[in-house]
Amino acid sequence: MKDYSPEAPFRGITLLSSREIEAMRPACKLSSELLDFLTPMVKPGVSTLELNDAAEQWTRQHGATSAPLGYGGPPGAINFPKSICTSINNVVCHGIPNKKDILQDGDIINIDVTPFFNGYHGDSSRTFMVGTVSPIARKLVEVTEQAMWKGIEAVKPGGRIGDIGAAIQAYAESEGFSVVRDFVGHGVHRIFHAEPQIPHYGVRGKGKKIRPGMVFTIEPMLNVGTYEVALLDDQWTAVTQDGSLSAQFEHTLAVSKSGVEVLTYFPAAVPALA
Repeated sequence: MKDYSPEAPFRGITLLSSREIEAMRPACKLSSELLDFLTPMVKPGVSTLELNDAAEQWTRQHGATSAPLGYGGPPGAINFPKSICTSINNVVCHGIPNKKDILQDGDIINIDVTPFFNGYHGDSSRTFMVGTVSPIARKLVEVTEQAMWKGIEAVKPGGRIGDIGAAIQAYAESEGFSVVRDFVGHGVHRIFHAEPQIPHYGVRGKGKKIRPGMVFTIEPMLNVGTYEVALLDDQWTAVTQDGSLSAQFEHTLAVSKSGVEVLTYFPAAVPALA
């Protein structure tokens, strides 16, 4: 979710202590568990509003709140009106759940969740395949997930943020897909969106140095066609400019002296592509 809120003016990078990272773990675990909870609901005939309402109820039952709900929008736009983002087919990100968007066989949908718990945010998303999808849709989803992991593997203490985007871009383009430029990963902790910004394209060896204590998301959006996007009249929903399919995956990770830990990843989680 692009930052429009005055809470996070990107004034500097916050390095979290090991104690703070421990305090953040429950929120990150909730984000994974919430996506697991929603997984069986992703099927033909279900509306995005039903997904939203189920997510909101689950989040409250677990003592958390939904960070996207009421999040500040750009000038002239409403605050984000729902608890999750649901982005179907050519929607790149920030799709607003509603009763008219009903999942159809062959759709792909990204669900982006951010529970706020114990003073911290846990931010994660997955793209799901609904029923039987086309070969190109399946390839897009699979490559996008792998591109995210390529970016995560590029995170090294002492490395550069450009290393992340370079790894994602090289892999995505080698598979015939484009990488969205308009939206990036971001620092996340007590603040929903903070420094550093993490582009999913770039040049190895460029950008800010990766340091222990950094906590941020990697969340590449890949398109079948051009990387260019357009914003709908609601000032939230971003779509591919050429109407082609788009997919996204996201994890929150923490950098330590020894490497990187993906805070929103749990091996027992329901596979996103099941």
